[in-house]
Amino acid sequence: MLYNDILGGVVPVEAEKILIVDDEEAIREVISTLLQAQGFSCTTCANGRQGLEAFRKDTYDLVLSDIVMPEMDGLKLLAELRVAEPDVPVIMVTAMHDISIALEAIRTGAYDYVLKPFEKDQLYLSVRRGLEHRRLVLENRIYQSDLEQLVAERTQQLSIALQDLEQSYDYTLEALGGALDAKDAETEGHCQRVTAFTITIARAMGVDKGQLRQIARGAFLHDIGKMGIPDHILRKPGPLTAQERAIMRTHCEIGYAVLERIPFLKEAAEIVLAHQEFYNGLGYPRGLKGEQIPLGARIFAVADTLDAMISDRPYRKALPISAAREEIKKFSGIQFDPRVVETFLAQPERVWRALHEKTGDPFRLTQLEHV
Repeated sequence: MLYNDILGGVVPVEAEKILIVDDEEAIREVISTLLQAQGFSCTTCANGRQGLEAFRKDTYDLVLSDIVMPEMDGLKLLAELRVAEPDVPVIMVTAMHDISIALEAIRTGAYDYVLKPFEKDQLYLSVRRGLEHRRLVLENRIYQSDLEQLVAERTQQLSIALQDLEQSYDYTLEALGGALDAKDAETEGHCQRVTAFTITIARAMGVDKGQLRQIARGAFLHDIGKMGIPDHILRKPGPLTAQERAIMRTHCEIGYAVLERIPFLKEAAEIVLAHQEFYNGLGYPRGLKGEQIPLGARIFAVADTLDAMISDRPYRKALPISAAREEIKKFSGIQFDPRVVETFLAQPERVWRALHEKTGDPFRLTQLEHV
């Protein structure tokens, strides 16, 4: 038994286990006696079949096997051992006239070979090299496993950090949305409602989760550019002049400029830029047509019109949902994407009523982690 000195105490170390397979009893005994004297634990078997059974019942650090044996020869045993446990080194012990077979065994997976009759030092050297090879293989495997775990942990930490960063942005942008509501009191709560409507339509259209998050952000932040519009225009009670309308229309580009510099909001920024485009190409600011308009902007257009019509305004009372449905249907293919309109009309009125009149907390941008 081997010993190690650890923290001032002497503790036993489990001996490395070697399986010896040879049909000559004298050879088995000699090899076993020599190796046990070196501190190894040895098990002996008389043929390949017995050796394979012993190997399957226990764990071994190294196998020494003869080649020419009854029932199952060493090459067949080698093939079975390579399948069962590729990392256990197998050393072939062979007579001089078997040298060509021994070399073939090396090519097919044996670690080394020892010629009979052998010198004990030659046996010790081969066994120790084989065991050292196994230790290095196992250490490398542990290292690789630890490295993969470390990479996975760091990747998860990075992912969490990025999620936290996005969440922080969402809190900031939601605060800006609140400031916009305060600046444009006429449409207070509009961002939350239109986002809920947009998400409902997008889900019904089968939009995947990643794209849904971007569409939701784009819908929520669609009017963020109005923060750059002068108050005397934004709050003007009467009709705008042509010049004032031109200034008001710049809110799309202003909002885009704010968001496109934030990497994870680039797609949302495209929706903000395009949210006033018309399906027939007569919208602004770029006159995009049909599917040139981002899908999120096409969905938003329907949701925005719905909310505008069924919400109270200073110049009129809210209209019924049925009126909004008829108006949106009327402008399908003109202002709105027909496919989006079809999805919208397929939803019962109670869905939109429940979202518009929700008595609990309204949709917030910071809820996007649950979208």
